[in-house]
Amino acid sequence: MEREIVKGRYRHFKGNEYDVVDFARCSETDNTMVIYRPRYGERELWVRPLSMFAEQVTRDGKTFYRFEHIQDPS
Repeated sequence: MEREIVKGRYRHFKGNEYDVVDFARCSETDNTMVIYRPRYGERELWVRPLSMFAEQVTRDGKTFYRFEHIQDPS
């Protein structure tokens, strides 16, 4: 079962927080993309494939979600 990603605040497994602001479809691949903004620095918009945003990563023998949902939008 694919993990559901919704708009809201997420914590990256390395610790920084991001806001998922919307979703888009890539015109070249038809893949769903996640549009997100860091909650630090210049707060530029970034885009990443949904499959990559939702995936699990393993570091130092521990498995984490790349981004963990921590708060819905207000």
